[in-house]
Amino acid sequence: MRIGALAKRAGCAVETIRFYEREHLLPPPARSEGNYRLYSASHEERLRFIRRCRSLDMTLDEIRALLVLRDAGPDRCGEVDRLVEAHLHHVEARIKELEALRHQLVDLRGECGGERSGEECAILKRLEDPRSFEDLPEGATRHVSGTH
Repeated sequence: MRIGALAKRAGCAVETIRFYEREHLLPPPARSEGNYRLYSASHEERLRFIRRCRSLDMTLDEIRALLVLRDAGPDRCGEVDRLVEAHLHHVEARIKELEALRHQLVDLRGECGGERSGEECAILKRLEDPRSFEDLPEGATRHVSGTH
């Protein structure tokens, strides 16, 4: 099947497939005489596996490691379990960061006194004040880490 058909069957964009190929998550497909990519059922199955991993917020490196273990054959379940356990710890840390972020935003929003001009807006004034967030716990002022 060609790339458009694969994209439709897998429910993703054509560019997503090309990206996974560039990242070496999908093996290069065969080419037609007209140089069109020709994908097999194994490409579709692998693409669906990758997309399920992405839906669990796994990084490309984590997915790559899972694919290596999957392709290596049997007796790899312990290694897979350790990889998923590490990912779970990362997710738990991100949840704590998001909870801290939520508290910051709730506190900030509580400063709003209603409809005011920009010069009178308590939220904007607090955001402009470099001392406003000095008392936050370590790491609480940074954006949620873990780009996935």
